[in-house]
Amino acid sequence: METSRTPHLSVIVPAYNGEDRLPGALAELGRWLDSVPYSTELILVDDHSRAPAQKVLADFAASRPNTRVIRNETNLGKGTGVAKGFLAATGDFRVFTDADLAYPPAEISKILGDLEAGADVAIACRVLPESRYLMSPSFFHYLYTRHVMSRVFNLMVRAVLLRDILDTQAGLKGFTAKAAAVVFPRLTIPRFGFDVESLFIAQLHGFRVKQTAVHFRYDEEPTTITFTQSVFRMMADLLHVRVNHLRGRYR
Repeated sequence: METSRTPHLSVIVPAYNGEDRLPGALAELGRWLDSVPYSTELILVDDHSRAPAQKVLADFAASRPNTRVIRNETNLGKGTGVAKGFLAATGDFRVFTDADLAYPPAEISKILGDLEAGADVAIACRVLPESRYLMSPSFFHYLYTRHVMSRVFNLMVRAVLLRDILDTQAGLKGFTAKAAAVVFPRLTIPRFGFDVESLFIAQLHGFRVKQTAVHFRYDEEPTTITFTQSVFRMMADLLHVRVNHLRGRYR
């Protein structure tokens, strides 16, 4: 069920499987949406999940107003899903957050506040001094291994593409309707490198990007092999974005 009124805020949630955690996360997000004083819509982008997760998403959408599911008939990647959600959204302001809710729903309000204050794009920045995180003691060594590697990657991003962006990979970002209409039709990277590409396109078109301090949590630590592979893929994505720019792909 949908209303004809243009929503003040669209929330986009890309999802792939995760049927064990989705019910709790969606319920928490739904309670937050019910508590805010402005009109909202929720778009769940199902990237061809297995049947159990597909059912969770469909049942949740059917139980709520202004909620819908966009389902990909094949697995297309997170970047493609996020882009489809942003382009299908109708809100004046549009925010995507990851399905695991590593950023509590209240953090969406911070992103929205920066957009309302005049930013074209607002992104969670986990390395600002004001940011806080919750981590299991078993993940403490993450600070000395994976975190260091991620900061090295960010230094590469800043050297090659985005000089002033301290944290490109956080799964909480917001765009005005105008910025979304410019950025997301131009995306070419279907998977995790889309974060860098979207921010590069935004800056290329003169949109103001605000970095927002947030509270977040680490619930799962990737293996060293998986993380290292991801870093190499993202390095290739940096080159891809640079070549696209030289070819005029983002005009």
